[in-house]
Amino acid sequence: MNTSLNFRRLIAAAAIGAFATSFTVAAHAEQSTDVPQVIVKYADLAVSTPQGAAALYQRIFAAALTVCRPLDDSSLGGKQWKDACIHKAVADAVAKVDQPALSAVYRAKHPEAAFPVLTAGNR
Repeated sequence: MNTSLNFRRLIAAAAIGAFATSFTVAAHAEQSTDVPQVIVKYADLAVSTPQGAAALYQRIFAAALTVCRPLDDSSLGGKQWKDACIHKAVADAVAKVDQPALSAVYRAKHPEAAFPVLTAGNR
């Protein structure tokens, strides 16, 4: 593996945190960054319902695929980086939205994941 590829992966790993915060916070026009970000809009969904939460989960997952896809360089290590990126981005976004129905969808799809149940009352 060359140094350039390792450096790109390091930068991509650092981008995961920024990616997760981009879900519900609109980026200001004056801010410029090279970190890939996707804003997932969900004002049209009733995320407190199972159907709305499932639809939002799909949007979050699709956004994570888009942002994390460049990490996959067809090697086993690249696939692991991409999968870890997707998992973290989705988990962080679900936590940031902080809706019990969305957390339930996440837990159903990732029963192995340790994911705290967040509600407005325990922040």
